[in-house]
Formats: sequence, C-alpha cells, structure tokens
Amino acid sequence: MKRKKSRWQKSGWKVLRRLLLWPLYCILGYWLLALVVYRFVNPPLTPLMVLRSIDQREWVQHQSVGLAAISPPLVRAVIAAEDSRFCQHHGIDFDAVGDALADYESSGRLRGASTITMQVARNVFMWNGGGAVRKIVEAPLALLLDAVWPKRRIVEVYLNIAELGDGVFGAQAAARIHFHKPASALTIKEAARLAAVLPNPIRWNAARPTSYINQRTGIIQNRIGQLGPLQTTCLQLNK
Repeated sequence: MKRKKSRWQKSGWKVLRRLLLWPLYCILGYWLLALVVYRFVNPPLTPLMVLRSIDQREWVQHQSVGLAAISPPLVRAVIAAEDSRFCQHHGIDFDAVGDALADYESSGRLRGASTITMQVARNVFMWNGGGAVRKIVEAPLALLLDAVWPKRRIVEVYLNIAELGDGVFGAQAAARIHFHKPASALTIKEAARLAAVLPNPIRWNAARPTSYINQRTGIIQNRIGQLGPLQTTCLQLNK
C-alpha cells in the first residue's frame, strides 16, 4: 500500500517547483519585453556590457545612434565580413552551417557560422559562454527575431551593441575613440578596419592595427566592392 504524501510534503513540493520555475518565467518575460521594446528603442545596455563594466570596474564606452547616423560603408563592411547572405536568410544561414560542418569533417576544426541576427539574439537576450546549450536556445531566438524585426532594424541594433574595442560598444563610440570622428564620417578603410577586429575586439585595436588586421582590412574592402544588390537591398542604403 502506497503511503500518501502529507499536506506539508505537497506544499513543500509546490514551493520548490515555483522557486525553480521563477527564474525561467523572469527570463521569458525579459525576452518578450525586449523583443517588443527593442524593436523601436535601442538597447541602453546588454549583459555583456554589464560584465565588461564589472571586469574593468568602470562603465563601458557606449553611445546609441540611428542607422542613418552610421556610415553606409560600415554597414556594408559588417555584412561583407560577418554575414554576406544576411538579406537572403531568415535568421540562420543553413548554407554556412553546412559549410562549417563539412569543414569540421575534413579538418577537425569547427568554425563559426553565426549570422548577424544570431549575434544580436545572443548579445541582447542571452549570455556569453554556455556552449551547446546557448546555441540551442540562440537558434530559435534568431528565427523569431528575423520574423518580428525588419532586417534594417537588426543591423541597426547590431551596430549599436557590437563590441568594437576593449570595453567599446557600438559604432559611434568606436568611431569617436579610434578615429576621432562620428560614425557617419567613417571612410571605407576605417569601416573595414572596425569590421576586421570584430572576431576579437579585446585582442585587436582598430586604431593600432597589426599586420594581420591590415591584411584582413584589405580583404574586407575587396568584399565590400563585390557586394551586389541582392546582398544589400534589404538594408535600403542611400549611398
């Protein structure tokens, strides 16, 4: 004969379940609120900005601007460097994922296949690290983001929250600190150099480029020139 659980046992289980589910409810609530609010308002901060501020014991450099106040060459540079099929996929570039898996099978090294949309989903809604668990959550968030936000808005948020230097976030702050000018005045070479440091903005400095960064800058400049209308039409760039 099974022993019935006491009223206190049932009550304790309910309390424990609520304690375990409460953080999940908070996360889901934040995601829903951020998805709606940041569709129209630039994020004032991200989890990564908070972590960088704690590590450095001072607030990071960050300033938000509209996409119209950012040099079109920088928009093209990040597309050329990070996600050349941005206008063609729906948040996840499955062709790039397939290429990355093929490279892994042949070389044993797994290269990244994150799109700009996935990077926005990660930086706005999630955390650094986490490996496979984060990737599993990041993918559906990227698909949702692409469905709810216009492409132009996704790039605008990306260029306002991307780390472009050690503790330097967003195109405007990076342009001011590295080149002493607003983001709207960046040249093609300066834009390509900022895009070149995106993989590791703590190690590399756009104002003091290494030979590798100079080489990568040249490659990105060539890629910018090779971008066709299909790769930029969703961004409605004026020049």
